[in-house]
Amino acid sequence: MITGLDHVQLAVPPGSEDALRAFYLGVLGMTEVPKPPALAARGGCWFRAGTVHLHLGVETTGFRPARKAHPGLRVTGIDTLAARLTAHGTPVTWDHDLPGHRRFYCADPVGNRLEFLEPDGPARP
Repeated sequence: MITGLDHVQLAVPPGSEDALRAFYLGVLGMTEVPKPPALAARGGCWFRAGTVHLHLGVETTGFRPARKAHPGLRVTGIDTLAARLTAHGTPVTWDHDLPGHRRFYCADPVGNRLEFLEPDGPARP
C-alpha cells in the first residue's frame, strides 16, 4: 500500500553539481541533504525544502533534460519567487490554465522543467 511520496529524482549531466547547488541552494533556498557515501560516489546531489525531497542523479550516457515530466512544487509568495528567479537570469513562463491556482514553469540550469504553484485562496489537499 502506498503511503506517501518519498522523493522525486531528475537526471542531470556529469559535472553539473556546482551549477545545480547554486540554483537549488542559492536561488530556491533549499537545503542540501548529504548522500550516503556509496551513493555520493555516483555524483549528483540531494535537496530538500520542508517535506519536499529532490534527488538529482547523474545520467552518465545520453543525458536529456526532462522538458515535459516535472515536479510540481507548491509555494507561498509565488510572485516573489518568480521575481527572484528572473533576477537570477532564469526566465519563468506563467500558465493560467489550472483553475484555483497561480503557477509558472522554469528550467533548472541543465534544462529540467520545474512547476511552481500556489493555490488561490485556502490551500487544498
